[in-house]
Amino acid sequence: MTASPPRRRRFLGMPFDPVPADAVVAAIAARGPENPFAYVVTPNVDHVLTASRRPDLLPCYHRAWLCVCDSRPLRRLARLFGLTLTLVTGSDLTRRLFAEVLRPGDRIAVIGATPAVADGVRRRFPWLTVCDHCPPLGFIDDPAEVDRCLAFLEREASRARVIFLAVGAPRSEQLAAVLAARGRVRGTALCIGASLEFLTGARQRAPHWMQTLGLEWLFRLFSEPRRLWRRYLLGSVALARLMLRYWRGPAD
Repeated sequence: MTASPPRRRRFLGMPFDPVPADAVVAAIAARGPENPFAYVVTPNVDHVLTASRRPDLLPCYHRAWLCVCDSRPLRRLARLFGLTLTLVTGSDLTRRLFAEVLRPGDRIAVIGATPAVADGVRRRFPWLTVCDHCPPLGFIDDPAEVDRCLAFLEREASRARVIFLAVGAPRSEQLAAVLAARGRVRGTALCIGASLEFLTGARQRAPHWMQTLGLEWLFRLFSEPRRLWRRYLLGSVALARLMLRYWRGPAD
């Protein structure tokens, strides 16, 4: 990224940086564990819908160093309004960081991955030092658990080049915003969802042709129909309403 990055854009209430994937990777590669803390978020349709219901979450995205689109369907919808969003999926960004940026001896911190996934990262990348912490479900609403998580990061991530926040949305984004506000951690954090599970093979990602067509959601639906059918059905209705409101109202 240059010293004067392109102006941040907004779509459906969510901020987006028009920065291509190669530039995002290069920007992260240029940072080390000594740099002031900064975090990257990659919102998709679910993030947008959640933030539309909970506007208190939007500051977590606005405060991000980089906020880039992780959704081909969202990108295509933006085009209907003459807005071009660059596509930077969290899974591909994570894969590229391990392949192109992280070097032998680098230290990384992982928050939220199961012990099996964290061990999978250690086995696949034995030249990295991996420190991990897996807070319990619902930790973001428990001040004591949040403090434990922060204490771990402030202790273990002080020398980490990259911090991977894998506690799900919007918890990862909330945790990143708290870390930025406290100012006690350095380096770069990424809110990555299930990216490490895909990277280690603990979870299967959609075939490339489905990714290209923007059908990863369909692959996930077929993989977990009982858990996801209601979310996608209700989410489609909510997205249609949000799009209609965006079309009727002033530019967001």
